Amino acid sequence: MRTLALAVTDGMLHYELSVAYEVFASRPDGVTVPWYDVALCGPGAVRAGRFRLESDHGLDRLPHADTVIVPGWADVDEDPPAELVDAVRAAHEAGARVASLCTGAFVLAAAGLLDGRRATTHWAHTEVLAARYPRVTVDPDVLYVDNGSVLTSAGKAAAMDLCLHMIRLDHGSAIANTVARRLVVPPHRAGGQAQFVTAPVPDQDDHPLGELFPWVLERLDHALTVEDLARRANMSSRHLGRHFRSVAGTTPLQWLLTQRIRRAQELLETTGDSVDAIATATGMGTATTLRRHFNRTVGVPPDTYRRTFRSSRSTAR
Repeated sequence: MRTLALAVTDGMLHYELSVAYEVFASRPDGVTVPWYDVALCGPGAVRAGRFRLESDHGLDRLPHADTVIVPGWADVDEDPPAELVDAVRAAHEAGARVASLCTGAFVLAAAGLLDGRRATTHWAHTEVLAARYPRVTVDPDVLYVDNGSVLTSAGKAAAMDLCLHMIRLDHGSAIANTVARRLVVPPHRAGGQAQFVTAPVPDQDDHPLGELFPWVLERLDHALTVEDLARRANMSSRHLGRHFRSVAGTTPLQWLLTQRIRRAQELLETTGDSVDAIATATGMGTATTLRRHFNRTVGVPPDTYRRTFRSSRSTAR
């Protein structure tokens, strides 16, 4: 069982704290793998907005956790408490994976964990973060940044994206999708997706992309092209690209490739199908094509991904 500590002090944002607790503290129905042992760690009773919380342990418990999550820090013009900064630094030095949600990045930066690293926070505060901590490479245009042992997210909904990303790393895509389905949120938005898009979802029921997305997901085994998508949406390829950028924050081709890779991950995790069969089922055509795109996107070949995933599942049991 993975131990996960939520670092809480006066001045935390309650939304990000609630998101992390909801995602990691509630095992979804039907999921049998060992789940997270979640604890609130802080200096006694703390206040997050209008809510008063009783801590399970003190901040000195953070170095004993496998993962430490720092929720949003309410007032970025105020320095976070030294005891919180020290405890987060000690946790990282002890080998914990440390993640910040929204303006929690200011705590990680104060602890020196972001020095020389790329990071993000809520777009409204990226300039402040960059000016105050010049050794941090602040990216204002992404949902989250994964540096391995240090992760940061943008604001609000992006906190959910990062939490689901961490579950995907720990348990695989199928379980992350199960969690997302329970929470009624999109199962995967890539970290590199833009923080701000003008229309995150179609604002009209008859918006052409509103029907296009599910249509594509039901046909990932087909050799779909951008032209096929444009024809289905009854618009030119150039017009489709503009709509896609505003709604999905990426290009039609990149979105389509991401869905194919996601489907390949699920099949590698849940079936014994060969790489050739999975290449066909995901519309990649050949195992060579699947291996090339999978390795570039995920970082390992499909066979290695399957062995690593099954090995981690066996170890967890």
